[in-house]
Amino acid sequence: MDTNTLMQPGTLIAIGVVVVVLLVLVGWLIERKRRGEKLRQKFGPEYDRVVQQQGDARKAEALLAEREKRVSKFSIRHLTMADRERYVNEWAAVQRRFVDDPAMAVMEADSLVTALMTARGYPMTDFEQRAADISVSYPRVVQNYRAARVIVGRHSQGQATTEDMRQAMVYYRSLFEELLETPAGEKRGGVHERIAS
Repeated sequence: MDTNTLMQPGTLIAIGVVVVVLLVLVGWLIERKRRGEKLRQKFGPEYDRVVQQQGDARKAEALLAEREKRVSKFSIRHLTMADRERYVNEWAAVQRRFVDDPAMAVMEADSLVTALMTARGYPMTDFEQRAADISVSYPRVVQNYRAARVIVGRHSQGQATTEDMRQAMVYYRSLFEELLETPAGEKRGGVHERIAS
């Protein structure tokens, strides 16, 4: 092929189209990778769990993006000081009950976390949907929520020890504290200290 053939208008247009298509494809791949990294950073261990569950990163990323879109439509509310204080007091009562009746305390912890989710504006659907919804705002503790529910399920089959129940309380507590969203100024005293005890 000589240089005259390469310089013909049809050849130049074809080369230009190929270059544009390649640039668009490269841009799309870079954007997809960037979006995947953004989701991986946001969801942390939940990202890996969904990828493993879906068997494909692209499907997992679509599912996580769908979760974000769903949750963005919720009217998530912040608690008033009075509501926050009431939940803190209820949690303290649940923790005290653990000494005498670990199983009942864990069931009450589950109910209290569910009530707190409702108060914040999360819809009450089946457990898996609630966990998926929570993962959007609290991806670092959603695995604790799932683990606590597994322990409750094992308890209902008579297969959970008191230590398992204690661990379930710790798991529920991590989500409870996140859902409570105590403002930074309040974490130094009062409310936050009572949760930690």
